[in-house]
Amino acid sequence: AATRQDMTYWLQELQQKRWEYCNNLDAAKRDSRTSPTPSDFSKGLVAKDNPDLSIPSQNASAERARNILAVETSPTDLVGEQAASQPAPVQPSAINFSLKQWSTEIKNSMSSLRKGNNENRKSIFYTTEEWELLDPTPKDLEDSMALEEKRKHLAEGSKGLTSSAFPFDFGRIPHKTRRPLKDMIASSKHRNSSDSSPTEWCSGNGNKLVSELQLKYQSQQEELEKLKKDLLSQKELVRLLQQTVRSSQYDKYFTRRLCEGVPQDKLELLHQKDDQILGLNNQLEKLNLEKDSLQQEVKNLKCKVGELNEQLGMLMETIQAKDEVIMKLSHQLSECEDSTSSQSGAVNSPVATCTNKELQELDRLKDNLQGYKTQNKFLNKEILELSALRRNAEAREREWQAKYTSLEAKLCQIESKYLILLQEVKTPVCSEEQSPAREVITQLLEDALKAETGEQPEQAFFKPHLVSEYDIYGFQTVPEDDDEEKLVAKSRALDLRSLSLSENREISTGVKWENYFASTMNREMIRCVELKNLIRSGIPHEHRSKMWKWCVNLHVKKFKDSTVPGYFQTLLQNALEKQNPASKQIELDLLRTLPNNKHYSSPTSEGIQKLRNVLLAFSWRNPDIGYCQGLNRLVAIALLYLEQEDAFWCLVTIVEVFMPRDYYTKTLLGSQVDQRVFKDLMSEKLPRLHAHFEQYKVDYTLITFNWFLVVFVDSVVSDILFKIWDSFLYEGPKVIFRFALALFKYKEEEILKLQDSMSIFKYLRYFTRTILDARKLTGIAFGDLNPFPLRQIRNRRTYHLEKVRLELTELEAIREDFLRERDTCVEKRDLISDDEEDS
Repeated sequence: AATRQDMTYWLQELQQKRWEYCNNLDAAKRDSRTSPTPSDFSKGLVAKDNPDLSIPSQNASAERARNILAVETSPTDLVGEQAASQPAPVQPSAINFSLKQWSTEIKNSMSSLRKGNNENRKSIFYTTEEWELLDPTPKDLEDSMALEEKRKHLAEGSKGLTSSAFPFDFGRIPHKTRRPLKDMIASSKHRNSSDSSPTEWCSGNGNKLVSELQLKYQSQQEELEKLKKDLLSQKELVRLLQQTVRSSQYDKYFTRRLCEGVPQDKLELLHQKDDQILGLNNQLEKLNLEKDSLQQEVKNLKCKVGELNEQLGMLMETIQAKDEVIMKLSHQLSECEDSTSSQSGAVNSPVATCTNKELQELDRLKDNLQGYKTQNKFLNKEILELSALRRNAEAREREWQAKYTSLEAKLCQIESKYLILLQEVKTPVCSEEQSPAREVITQLLEDALKAETGEQPEQAFFKPHLVSEYDIYGFQTVPEDDDEEKLVAKSRALDLRSLSLSENREISTGVKWENYFASTMNREMIRCVELKNLIRSGIPHEHRSKMWKWCVNLHVKKFKDSTVPGYFQTLLQNALEKQNPASKQIELDLLRTLPNNKHYSSPTSEGIQKLRNVLLAFSWRNPDIGYCQGLNRLVAIALLYLEQEDAFWCLVTIVEVFMPRDYYTKTLLGSQVDQRVFKDLMSEKLPRLHAHFEQYKVDYTLITFNWFLVVFVDSVVSDILFKIWDSFLYEGPKVIFRFALALFKYKEEEILKLQDSMSIFKYLRYFTRTILDARKLTGIAFGDLNPFPLRQIRNRRTYHLEKVRLELTELEAIREDFLRERDTCVEKRDLISDDEEDS
């Protein structure tokens, strides 16, 4: 800045820009917390309840403080780009036209020859002993742009020679406008009439320029070799095309001799061959033209190499002449110093007085320069120290955060054990008198149950960790009625909280997803091993809407491409306007879908209407299935992260792509087949557990049948459920077999300890709700159970499908025999079958 007022203005403008940039950066992180890609995808019911997506208001107090501390100032001179385009302010000690400035101009012109310099630069800053700001004049810019356009027609690869925008550029001076070397030296002497320091130029700068020209010459030679190789490859291609043309001509000649009197259709084939030959000839001509153009480019490059050689020689001569000028000026300076010392004893003359003043001014400027350097060093040191302190403080904060998370996880574990202990210790009161211990336990129970109401006194014995009424998915965490079940549910919620905190102490999965989205910012996502491993570890809550939609579109792309726009709305309109046999059963099941989820708990809930629309549209699309109990739960889970149309295509993916045919029909044939396949896999993967079930004649498929039909909805805790759905939507139905086996493997030892069929079956009905460690379960499903080929499942499905069909055929034959016998026998006419009773 030219003045201190301008400097203050510049600094305040920089502070304002930094403030706006930080605020915009924080807002961008809040808007797209986990993905650098634009978050324009639609989301379902859960995303609207996500508190993390709310944007906090700006800090008003900080804004007021900035306004109070602001200094009222306005620029007295040009600022911004206009100031940057002006020359630097001239100091008394600065010499405008010296050999040093000439050498700096040469450096500027040579810097444009380096590879990778930016075009159209307005200024360059050099951090040497004295900082300089060198700018071109408008006329030089116009001349350089005109020369640049001319050179583009000669060779597109020589951008390094035409990108400089500075006046003193040997590579851009035409031959006609080049001045003789003597004139250049004479002009430099004329410009150097004022006092200067000639010793600032050294021969090292000249050597540097020579080395830079040599590097540029080598790069041009490499480019020439590359063009030669391209020319040879083009020649080889032309030769091959010529051979092809000759062979086609020979074929044409022989076929003309052999095909005299040949039918018309064969002649047409020959004509087509002739057309192909003509096309090859045209291509050959084009290649010849390209060859000529490449030869011309080679000639141009040779000319440029010659020009560079000439420039190199000129620079060598210039350096020698400069050395001579420096020697002469050095001798003159020494003579002047001797004459000044000889006249020091004489009477003070006006010239001596002027010299003394200039020397004093020079000393003062040197002192100021030294002071500024010292101040600059101090400020740099201060910045480094503050940066180090900030890094240390951040490291301490991370350590304390990790310790806090660990202690919070331990606290949740202790509170969970505390609740379980209360549940175990509580016993019925058999006498009227109560012991002090029993009173304490009763008081603790009351405090545990009323911890969230705020009604307990301050001197309460214990206040358990607060458990939210609903989790992030909208599921109810604590039941409303049963007090004992409340304690169990709170204990389970605390265990889940402890596990999530323990996982957060390790490398966050969200960081891996951030890195993945950053790597795919400018390209579409595709199936790969990295993405599969990420999905298996679980999709973060904020990414799940986007990833589920992408997985669904991946599987139903062939269906969606064959449909017209507005297909879903058309199906929904038809289902609402026309008679639909499935609508009655759909209405009955709406409120029974997920009653423990706040999005489906009442008839006025937002999810109920969306659920109705998707099920009606699907029943109209697939009348063979219409509606089957179980589809409502699949759609309800999909709607938590997807909009109506995407949830509809998600249901199409599950029913029509993933699951076998007749999976959701009236006979549930596909579901029965999968249960037999699962039994085979149990005997193979978990032989001890399978033998244990066989020993006590426990039919565990009565439990697992619902797992497969609704993909574990209402069978496992919500955190595990959505991790299963992540992998299920990406990999398909094989995931259901993996997790079904993993659930049994997780509790294998506990099940083996049970020694009667009743206790085993009772345990199987609720044991999945006690599994809370999603990471351990995922490790069993995708690690311990390998290998797990899909081909084996398909083969066993085919085998069992035939067996089930034979059994159904036999049952149908027995039914027909029964009906026939009932019609002929008078005593059995009053008997009716189950189907007739239902009808």
